[in-house]
Amino acid sequence: MLRFLFIALIALVVYALVDCVRTNNADMPGGLPKALWAILIVVFPGAGALAWLVVSRATRQAAGQVRGGSAPVGRPSRPGPRRPAPRPLAPDDDPEFLAGLGRQQPAEPPAPEPTTDEDAEDEDGQPGPRR
Repeated sequence: MLRFLFIALIALVVYALVDCVRTNNADMPGGLPKALWAILIVVFPGAGALAWLVVSRATRQAAGQVRGGSAPVGRPSRPGPRRPAPRPLAPDDDPEFLAGLGRQQPAEPPAPEPTTDEDAEDEDGQPGPRR
């Protein structure tokens, strides 16, 4: 029985410590910094872990951010920055690329005319011999 209580206490401390570390600094309950909460959880294993769980859950419920619970209609369960939709990886999956295939390509500029021997210069930069 004593082993079970010891294992349960260790599990409670580990859970509370991981939950504390994963919580954003802006969402820390009680106005205490994250480092102080972690110290309280480790130094006072039972009381610190229970205090963290009670205070953090109450704060999240008041803010409407309960993890694992159902979120109110129209609100995400985990607030935070929204990630943009991923872009297609290949050109044949990109709708913009596929739509542009049917468009007219711009006309290419005319190729330069080849030079004749009369206009050519030799290695020294001097005009070549005239024939």
